[in-house]
Amino acid sequence: MTPTQLRAFAAVVRLGSVKQAAADLEVSEAAVSLHVGQLRKELGDKLFLRTSSGLAFTPGGLRLASRAAEMLSLQDRTILEVRQAGGGRRLLRMATSALFAEHAAPGLIELFADRANDLDVELSSHDAGRFESLLLTRSVDAAIGPLPAGLGASVATTHFLNYQVVAVAAPDHPLAGRQPGITTLRDQTWLLGPSAAFTNGVIPQILRQVGVPENRQRIFQSHAAAVEEAKRGKGLALAVSFAVSQDLVGGDLIRIQSPALQVNGAWSIITLTGQHASPEAAELTRFITTPRATQAMLRGSGVTVGRFKPSIHVTLWS
Repeated sequence: MTPTQLRAFAAVVRLGSVKQAAADLEVSEAAVSLHVGQLRKELGDKLFLRTSSGLAFTPGGLRLASRAAEMLSLQDRTILEVRQAGGGRRLLRMATSALFAEHAAPGLIELFADRANDLDVELSSHDAGRFESLLLTRSVDAAIGPLPAGLGASVATTHFLNYQVVAVAAPDHPLAGRQPGITTLRDQTWLLGPSAAFTNGVIPQILRQVGVPENRQRIFQSHAAAVEEAKRGKGLALAVSFAVSQDLVGGDLIRIQSPALQVNGAWSIITLTGQHASPEAAELTRFITTPRATQAMLRGSGVTVGRFKPSIHVTLWS
């Protein structure tokens, strides 16, 4: 079983056809079929069958698909780590929720990375529902954000910070000084950051509770941009309370009060258990619960991250 064979099979699984896998790998369909055929012969399993609805995978094929992703990711990580070790560098790969990435990650990364001159940090933004699979496939070393439901025994979690999301608007907004009901809130224009495009977290929870229709949502590429639009009187924005505290004190924003909008959130760090966690992830887990780390996250100072690869691109619509 070779890496080339596994990459061919993983591409077939991911894309659903030999033709698309060949195009993705930039090889011929015959080459992909040859690699899959060799795996079938070696493992004694058909792996998948073609049906009128597409490919149907055998139980063995599904198991191989999971292992192939993990093995290939581990191989890529090993190559990267060996190269970095030769250059005296270490790498910490973090997956975070969009809300944490924007408001708390900059201060945390700045302080944590400053403690080790040989450390690079790679940050990517994902829905929390993907955290466990990213860890199990070794795509990331640590995940930070809301805890998704149904986590398995292969991952460990550490809670480190509670926060509150508030609805804010310009002081002259029609809802200023009122306590609107669900129907009134549902009819407002909602100015939102990229968290609204995910399914997990406080902001999607609020939108579901209120029942905000998609045609009332305007999603920006950052939560800060949504808040700036709220200051201009364009609608309501959902924001982390510590990020808008100065605007509320200064009178640039007012808080919209409603029982449907009173939702607190919690951030946790998730890693593989015990010795399966990378040394960098274990070190971050210990550090993130310290008072200095909390202060840095709430301060939210800017930071230049070595590599930042956002996994989503959200466009504005009206």
